[in-house]
Amino acid sequence: MQPYDHALRLGESVRIGALVPLTRPGWVQAGRHLLTGLASAVRDVNDGGGIAGTPLELVVRDTAADPRSAEAAVEELARLGVTALAGEYHSVVARAAATRADALGLPFLCSSAVLDALTDRPTDWVARLSPPQSRGWQVYADFLLRAGRDRIAVASEPSLYWASGTRVLREYVTPRGGSVVELDARALSPAAVCDELVDQRATVLLVLAGLPDPAVSLVRSVRRDPRLAELMIGAPAGQPEFAEWAALLGVDGAGVPFLRYLPERLTPLGARVEAALREQLAEAPSFVAFEGYDTVTLLAEVLRTHGTDRSRIAAAWPRVAADGTRGQIRFSRVPGVDVWQWAGAPIQIVDRDPARPGRLRVLHTG
Repeated sequence: MQPYDHALRLGESVRIGALVPLTRPGWVQAGRHLLTGLASAVRDVNDGGGIAGTPLELVVRDTAADPRSAEAAVEELARLGVTALAGEYHSVVARAAATRADALGLPFLCSSAVLDALTDRPTDWVARLSPPQSRGWQVYADFLLRAGRDRIAVASEPSLYWASGTRVLREYVTPRGGSVVELDARALSPAAVCDELVDQRATVLLVLAGLPDPAVSLVRSVRRDPRLAELMIGAPAGQPEFAEWAALLGVDGAGVPFLRYLPERLTPLGARVEAALREQLAEAPSFVAFEGYDTVTLLAEVLRTHGTDRSRIAAAWPRVAADGTRGQIRFSRVPGVDVWQWAGAPIQIVDRDPARPGRLRVLHTG
């Protein structure tokens, strides 16, 4: 029996299917934070009386960052009779899950994935908490330009997510006098990447690659190359948010700006939840844990006010509002995004303090 993958055994329950990366090649630490947030909110809902007296239950499936596994999980959970789906961190996996959920008529509240094109067509079955990639990465690009880092190199692996992010950067930066050059993080060795950075006169390297490798090797090589002493390293996808980054890179991993989705101040609910999550995780909760908690909080509000019928849940996205850990959540239609979207999701650019790598500094708010 996997953690949290169980019924409450107290009779009938309202079941939510949870999609989470719990094994490699998935980003396991992100999955752990996401699941902890989801499960913590379920406990709080049940402590408060559940859904009209009926307990809420998570039925968890490991996606392992694999789109096919996610599709199979969605089909299985639909057969098991879950009222809705929640979760997922990896954008390409969430896209596969959202597409299948849309086809099956199963409501899906996506917690963390940011790919703009989460589905191929407009749908009422899918909603999302995290901001679309185009919004977050434009904020990041603006931050770089304001810092004078307009010669941008991206070291990326083949992925729809990385390619989409690179396109957002290029479309924003090029009209403003900057440039974006792409380096293949698989084909080039870290030393060869450093040579390219020198040749291109890059002012910033964005690491669009998986953790630990090749991201860790790239960062170490750049930090040790005296020719690149003035180069900024960035990681917009958020790798430095997690303790694994700091443990692997130490001070080399500090001063690397990344995106996270937290407000300047958590709500009173958020402050209480932050303390509980910190205790459960035995470390500072990432923004992903708060996204998980807010996902269940919003779903619980939908279930209380609109019932457990799948069609009624999907119809409720534009009418529901809930006070989450990071602000009030409401869904609307955002241009270029075919799912219901929380347009007010907060955005920050943060790094680890070089003087104290365990401390995060807010550099910019979007």
